[in-house]
Parts: sequence; C-alpha cells; structure tokens
Amino acid sequence: MLEPETAAPLFTLPRHDGSEVNLESLRGQAVVLFFYPRDDTPGCTKESIGFSAQLQAFADAGAKVFGISKDTVAKHEKFTAKHGLTTPLLSDADAEVCEAYGVWKEKNMYGKKHWGIERSTFLIRADGTIARIWRKVKVDGHVEDVLEAARSLTG
Repeated sequence: MLEPETAAPLFTLPRHDGSEVNLESLRGQAVVLFFYPRDDTPGCTKESIGFSAQLQAFADAGAKVFGISKDTVAKHEKFTAKHGLTTPLLSDADAEVCEAYGVWKEKNMYGKKHWGIERSTFLIRADGTIARIWRKVKVDGHVEDVLEAARSLTG
C-alpha cells in the first residue's frame, strides 16, 4: 500500500482527447490524481465537475489535475462533452495503474462482491513523491480539501 513520502508509481495512459499522459514527464510540477469508479454516475459526475470548476485554481497553485477510471477513452469523451468537463480524464482500462496505486479493491454492494475502484485522490509533489493520500473519498468538500493541500505545497 502506498504511503506519503514514497515515490508515485509512474505510468503512461491515454487521455480522453486521444493524446497520452506520462507522469514522469510532469516532474517539476505538482500533480493531483483522482481515481473514481465510473463515468456518468452521480458521485463521479459531481467530483469531476468540482475538479473542472477549480482547474484554474489548481493551475495557479502549480498543480495539474487528472481523473482516472477504467472507462474507455470513447466513454470519457462522451462524459466530458455531456458535462462540459475541463479536467483531463485518463483511461486505465486494464486497471494496472489502479492496482499500482492500491485503489483496485474488492467491494461489497447489496451483499454482492465485485472488484472496482475505491474513490481515492493522490497529491504528488514536483519531485514525484506522494505528499498526501485521500482514501474512501466522500465527494462533498473534497475538491476544496485537495486544493488547500496543493496550495500548501507552494506556500
């Protein structure tokens, strides 16, 4: 399980616009990764809209923000267009990055077990180490908490 002060696992993932994001190439700036279960579900939509609304504030704090789920690039494109999202969404279709970050978990819903993404956020420093981790995220107030933590890295 990842802990603060450890190196963030490196990855390259496809983005909703067809380009790729390589974590190592983002060294020199803070990065926020929010892992979420599925596009176009109530909590995930609210969280994605929240990060999009604060994207400029994160940029002003020196942080890039990316959402990650197992949804396909095509599904991300539709989700982004439907809700006017500005936060880049990355597709981890095989869950390798989710596993590396320890967010791919066995869940229990209505007595049925299944595997899925545990809503989690990672704040990564410019040097590539993890500054802060939020697990089992509750959406309300979360974006503001992450923004405050991102600002504290440069403050």
